[in-house]
Amino acid sequence: MSSAADHPSPLSVQRAFVVQFRLDADPSQRRWTGRLKHVASGQATWFDTLDELMAFITRVLDQAPKPPIE
Repeated sequence: MSSAADHPSPLSVQRAFVVQFRLDADPSQRRWTGRLKHVASGQATWFDTLDELMAFITRVLDQAPKPPIE
């Protein structure tokens, strides 16, 4: 496992999500089900597939303000 020192880029709450998997989720069987929430905006959704989970993350991050490039 890596430490924070191995990742010098700061972490932003604008890019933080909470993923809660249902009891019947089983990634080893490609069964992804649960709820996903964007911490900063409070936007949330239910998902039944990995594609739905990733689509929500992509959509939210596309809407988020872009950090300045240094």
